[in-house]
Amino acid sequence: MKSQHQHTQIKRLLHISLPPGQSAFLWGPRKVGKSTFLKSNFSSSIVYDLLKSDLFLQLTKKPSLLREELLAQSLEKLKQPIIIDEVQKVPALLDEVHWLIENKGLSFILCGSSARKVKRGHANLLGGRAWRFEMFPLVYPELPQVNLFNILNQGTLPAHYGYEHYQRSLQSYVTDYLKEEIFAEGLTRNIPAFSRFFEAMGYSHGEMTNYSNISRDVGVDAKTVKEYYQILVDTLVGFFVLPYKKRQNRKVITKIPKFYLFDVGVAGIIARRKITKLKGIEFGQALEHYVATELKAYSSYSEKDFTINYWRTKTGLEVDFILGDAEVAIEVKGTGQVDSTNLRGLKTFAEEFQPKRALVVSNDLRSRVIGQQLEILPWEEFLQQLWSGAVI
Repeated sequence: MKSQHQHTQIKRLLHISLPPGQSAFLWGPRKVGKSTFLKSNFSSSIVYDLLKSDLFLQLTKKPSLLREELLAQSLEKLKQPIIIDEVQKVPALLDEVHWLIENKGLSFILCGSSARKVKRGHANLLGGRAWRFEMFPLVYPELPQVNLFNILNQGTLPAHYGYEHYQRSLQSYVTDYLKEEIFAEGLTRNIPAFSRFFEAMGYSHGEMTNYSNISRDVGVDAKTVKEYYQILVDTLVGFFVLPYKKRQNRKVITKIPKFYLFDVGVAGIIARRKITKLKGIEFGQALEHYVATELKAYSSYSEKDFTINYWRTKTGLEVDFILGDAEVAIEVKGTGQVDSTNLRGLKTFAEEFQPKRALVVSNDLRSRVIGQQLEILPWEEFLQQLWSGAVI
């Protein structure tokens, strides 16, 4: 069985190429492989790793040490971007970085898992001078071998995918994340309430977000629940999918977002879900979630940055994902034999908005077309088309 460390050689799709003097932020949740990526792509860069406690303490006490040490380096060494890993731990370093960019023409790659503290302490985020990159868990083209059971149960964080003891490892990821990112960084003071929220969020994940229901379960007001969701978004642990609002009429839901966690394995651990067969409601939900994460990563890596929305009428007709300005409509079905009876939402949307493509991603074995325009695609064929640029 594979060990945790066999994925270090995976070629990642993220590409960071900086012209001289250009700096960048690289954001991504813990353990997606940011440090490994930077080590292999910028091997001759000077690195400050703020997870090292001695360095963290020195720079917290005296941020100007960064400037003093860098100014003592040779010009040759300073040609490469300087990497500061876990930059959110010492937000005051951004002032020093800003000064070094402005006055010495140095370039930096600032890497972290939460923009929240950085933004709060230093609203300028280098005055918009740094490019923004994001890293995601392993995506379809990066996976060493594609196994849908593995993907849906283990998720695609490099440390867990294809790893025998993934359940323990994911469980400790979730608790460590809570401890380190949320509580140690002081992002919320009410630890018991946030832990209850985390659990409740796991069960309503991927559905329309009902703040008042969750606030009842958790015992805090709806405003606090909204803040808790925002913490998850700021620490890149999840993202909202908002309703599609173009040409809205009264029959369409326009305000309630859906929330997806960044990794399908993490969601499964929180909701205590285990997929044992490729059919049924839980399989359908997990497949939809997986498609959501691939769409999000593709939008970022391809630099197309298209919007991802969902569409739902008050009578319950729904389409899972609307890409861009209704260019593509996607419905995900956890069935191996899609028929037209459960496609009313997609049909209605396609008739009204005329998207270029109306797709059903399913567990069917072969692709086919239903009626005038509904394309049924096996999930793997859909992902091949998505990553080759053929979907949008």
